[in-house]
Amino acid sequence: MENIEIDNQELVISIKDLKKSFGNLNVLNGINIDVLKGENIAILGRSGSGKSVLIKIISGLLKPDSGLVKVLGQEVDKITEKELQALRMKIGFSFQSSALYDSMSVRENLEFPLVRNKRELNEKEVNEAIESVLDDVGLSQTINQMPSELSGGQKKRIGIARTLILKPEIMLYDEPTSGLDPITCIEINNLILKVQQQYKTSSIIITHDLTCAKITANKVAILLDGKFLTIGNFKEVFSSNDANVKAFHDYNFIEKNENTEK
Repeated sequence: MENIEIDNQELVISIKDLKKSFGNLNVLNGINIDVLKGENIAILGRSGSGKSVLIKIISGLLKPDSGLVKVLGQEVDKITEKELQALRMKIGFSFQSSALYDSMSVRENLEFPLVRNKRELNEKEVNEAIESVLDDVGLSQTINQMPSELSGGQKKRIGIARTLILKPEIMLYDEPTSGLDPITCIEINNLILKVQQQYKTSSIIITHDLTCAKITANKVAILLDGKFLTIGNFKEVFSSNDANVKAFHDYNFIEKNENTEK
């Protein structure tokens, strides 16, 4: 499955001169980025570089110190709590930990957000939605299983399915391939592309995995010292002679290969 080309110029996320500090620690120091409708953008950066802070600000979980953060035409830090809750319904989160409820079956995990947020649905419609989204992530057979019976990759897929069941316009992925074996990583990368194509989502993908970024993203942005060092397609970004870009590339594609061979 190949990454799709984006020719739509409609903005779904627009961030201008975003700054965020915690005490004396400047985490984001003038972030500028736009996400087009239907576009996947991968954000790369070292641990502690502010990647997770950025997506928390986009979803309204944190307030910026200054700058513009507009999501689906609304300034996130300027809208009412009711408007923010409505906006969050259009934003899906895929957490690094999958965030499934251990005491609930797969069916119950998927049913929970649907019943809570779409109370107008009857039992037949709820069951159809659950079965449809499980089929989309290729895990129909797990419907009555408990999270403890699932593999790491299956948990990631169910976590994505639980988000997709509300049909979000924006997806935020937090380290979607972290801790997975290479074959499962490929499956998750292909699923991210399938979600982009089938659900027409626009996505931000937080990742350390350059293979994930290369496969899933229309654009790549490298976050360094609170700013984006560079933004462009994968080839453009990693054709750079910048020492910081080369270090990120070499760590992923040289050091890891050497460790695998040992």
